[in-house]
Amino acid sequence: MDKNLLLTMAFSVIGGLGIFLLGMRYMSDGLQTIAGNRLRRMIGMVTNNRLMATGVGTVVTCVVQSSSITTVMVVGFVNSGLMTLRQAIGVIMGANIGTTITGWIVVLAIGKYGLPIVGVSALIYLFSKNEKLRYTGMTLMGIGMIFFGLQLMNDGLRPIRDIPQFVEWFSLFSADTYWGVMMCVLLGCILTFMVQSSSATLAITITLATTGVINFQTAAALVMGENIGTTITAYLASLGTSTTNARRAAYGHIIFNLGGAVWITTVFQFYIKIIRVVISVDPDHMVLMDGVETFPYVAAGIAAAHTGFNVINTLFFIPLVPAITKLLTRVVPEKSTFEKPKLTHLDFFLLETPMMGIEQSRKEIVIMGELNRKMLDGLRSIVSDSEPDHQVVKDIFRREEILDNMQSEITLFLTELLGGGNIPHSLSEEARRQMRLADEYETISDYIATITKLRLRILNADVSIPDLMKSEIGQLHELVSTYFDVVNTSNATRKRATLTSALPNGDHITEKFRDLRTRHLTRLSEAKCDPMLSTVFPDILNGYRRVKDHIMNVAEVLNGVK
Repeated sequence: MDKNLLLTMAFSVIGGLGIFLLGMRYMSDGLQTIAGNRLRRMIGMVTNNRLMATGVGTVVTCVVQSSSITTVMVVGFVNSGLMTLRQAIGVIMGANIGTTITGWIVVLAIGKYGLPIVGVSALIYLFSKNEKLRYTGMTLMGIGMIFFGLQLMNDGLRPIRDIPQFVEWFSLFSADTYWGVMMCVLLGCILTFMVQSSSATLAITITLATTGVINFQTAAALVMGENIGTTITAYLASLGTSTTNARRAAYGHIIFNLGGAVWITTVFQFYIKIIRVVISVDPDHMVLMDGVETFPYVAAGIAAAHTGFNVINTLFFIPLVPAITKLLTRVVPEKSTFEKPKLTHLDFFLLETPMMGIEQSRKEIVIMGELNRKMLDGLRSIVSDSEPDHQVVKDIFRREEILDNMQSEITLFLTELLGGGNIPHSLSEEARRQMRLADEYETISDYIATITKLRLRILNADVSIPDLMKSEIGQLHELVSTYFDVVNTSNATRKRATLTSALPNGDHITEKFRDLRTRHLTRLSEAKCDPMLSTVFPDILNGYRRVKDHIMNVAEVLNGVK
């Protein structure tokens, strides 16, 4: 066996595969940037309607060019409460259909034009000042790299047919019998487990088939196994999640792909005959091109087999989504969990899709607002009751600690996102706004906790707060709570809390604070106030004023004020 030939083949295959995967990444990043806002709106459109969820999963995966990224993303959304288990199962089914677009891209077979496409689009990406045009150039550059990488692998693997040892080894994997099909499925599954990319194994499979190393049937069986192997990524991601539903979503992905592979292998030979009829050509038909034997139709056959498998599988499982949801709920029982003290553990995977990562961090910030609202509800009873409920006090301090952790996690997550490179200016600006929002919500919780401590200080001194003071604090509390609801609802619903309406409310609270402080000073001059209350009461009022200030800061962030 010629070592130089083997070395040349290895270099071509490894280099081609690397360029192919990098092209997939560039194309995905470019498409995500161009269609980012639409993707986020689509994720928001996901309902319990199975067809809608499946459609969203299909389109999103067509854009991100990876079912693994989509399913990991879904696990993250379920973990953070952005998506229910039933919605997630529908999206995962759609993701399996969407990932088949890779095979159809390859069918275009324009490998020789890959390099010039890379060259022209790289110039656009490097020198264009228009952001949308730059990322369009990145998308085209990725497409060019996909075809160029496939061409390199094709050229590198072609000599394999002339090496008896390789031919003998590949002959062991032939899908002519049921056990041969199972062997190919197992091999495809193991290879995808190892490389963690069904796109990579699909590219290798198509390359082996187009060079005649394996036939169409064997390639189709390998693709079935690759569908099973791709489930490992979401499963591994689910191991680090804090919610049971996230693990259920990952198991649902395994059930869907494994169940589909089981039934398709039992009718595999019949299925292959149908694919041959559908594409109207023989995938194994050999053509001489420049004196070299090639199989130009086999890529279309593999793409059709891949798409057919996932479409039929989805049609079969869609009616079973409620039953699968109940099964997963029963098999993977709910565990008692404490309020989630930090952002999901899927940060690393979600950074692969910045547009979706930013959506998840936004959801976490909305949760921070909800926790602030609960703290304000608890604070109302603490400042008004003669004997504050111990559990309410404990809940306020617990939530304040949770918000501290969440703010730290969100900041770390967004910092990593900003450091990832190749993200559009609009996305980086939103990431910075989210960091500031997280900081403002965390600071609001600090002042709520401070007011609670001041109330406990009065209680520990065995001093009663006069009804008049309770009434005054209650008035200020209601104004601040109403103001918080207006601004926080604007954040949760993506509607701007206009400064023209926010400023007057804030000014009114400031005027109320000053009026109450003046009244208190008057009482002090008349010696009508307990010494403890004389110092703590104005601190409580000032605490509310500081909460108001940071609510105003949230309104400014929502309106783009830096």
